[in-house]
Amino acid sequence: MRLFDTYTRALFELPPPPAPIRMYFCGPTVYQRIHIGNARPFVLSMWLKRWLEQAGYDVRLAENITDINDKIYAAAPGASAELAADASRWYVEDTDLLGLGRPDHEPKATETIPEIVELIAKLVELGLAYPAGGDVYFRVAAFPDYGRLSGRAGDEDSMRNPSEEAERAELKEDPRDFALWKAHKAGEDTVWDSPWGPGRPGWHIECSAMAGKFLGPVFEIHGGGNDLIFPHHENELAQSRGVDNEFARMWMHNGMLQLTGEKMSKTLGNIVPLGDVIREWGRETILLFFMSAHWRKPIDFNEQVLAQARAQVETFRNHFVGLQYEPEEPDREALARVLDDDFNTPEALALFHDWRTRGRSASLRWGLELFGLGGLAEAVSAPAGLVALAEQRSEARASHDFAEADRLREEIEEQGWQVRDVADGFELVPK
Repeated sequence: MRLFDTYTRALFELPPPPAPIRMYFCGPTVYQRIHIGNARPFVLSMWLKRWLEQAGYDVRLAENITDINDKIYAAAPGASAELAADASRWYVEDTDLLGLGRPDHEPKATETIPEIVELIAKLVELGLAYPAGGDVYFRVAAFPDYGRLSGRAGDEDSMRNPSEEAERAELKEDPRDFALWKAHKAGEDTVWDSPWGPGRPGWHIECSAMAGKFLGPVFEIHGGGNDLIFPHHENELAQSRGVDNEFARMWMHNGMLQLTGEKMSKTLGNIVPLGDVIREWGRETILLFFMSAHWRKPIDFNEQVLAQARAQVETFRNHFVGLQYEPEEPDREALARVLDDDFNTPEALALFHDWRTRGRSASLRWGLELFGLGGLAEAVSAPAGLVALAEQRSEARASHDFAEADRLREEIEEQGWQVRDVADGFELVPK
């Protein structure tokens, strides 16, 4: 299997199964309900895990929850711990609605403080970090490869660390340096001890420590949104490789979800909560919507594209209404050709429609189940009483009694079904 690697700007070849594949995906910073855009890396990671497992790999997925962050302190002064706990629970509740299961590990920064402090201490000992005024900063100048992941190497202006977290510029040796530990400030209700005084970790060091704790010093895949490439992932890579950990062997960054052409973000305030979208459109529509765009590309979010996704959902569902399955081996090779080539879900979706058209129902059912859409493949048969009504309607139409035919159609619809006229008679479909 080959996946595009941000670091090398080339396709990365995974080892053949049953090799272990360890994956770390950056999860949300929890200070409110997550939006539909936050769901894209979660969905991608769970789909990739499912595909690799069915291919025979030994897969382990860690997806973190950032529950220590300036944004949380700003959102709930004096009550950040309570907000982070509530929002962590909301995140799990909302992503559970997608029906894809959970990652193997979902570490929280608050549960990883000893590992974070130990990692910072190693960086200080190696001269890659320095204490200053109760803070500790990473010394970017001491890491020659800084900027390679993001493509900013050599451009010092673009490598200044405009982190999403406020930092004390006067304490830095270099504007590019970034905080690993932050001294406790008035109004912050959570604090931990460290060799440099009371405080709490910076954002970037949290992920390095959590990945190392659950996946070890080297793992195969690091994922997340492409808005994290700089500074977050650039800083993760520097501090992890600074202590001689290989860290991630490849980096996969998904494109952003766009609302009227603009990236959806909690900071911009143009968010649509995931839970609200699922309750309005259904989980199957959301999953098929995500399938429709390649994971590396941006994806537009609006009612039109959701309506198109819903129509495809119903097309697949209708295929299985009253269907009697015949023995057939799923066409795994056909799906492998598109998913093993940079996990091309739009091509997989096109293949599903081809299977539907050609009556390859066992293949279609298997493919839909892989992407969490197995419920669409449940064969549904209309009750015998409805079948009798539909037969009476056909007889009324044949005798040109269209008023009676319309009455019977309305009676069928009142019971939650639709009757459709087809070449060889009729079919009954749930509304």
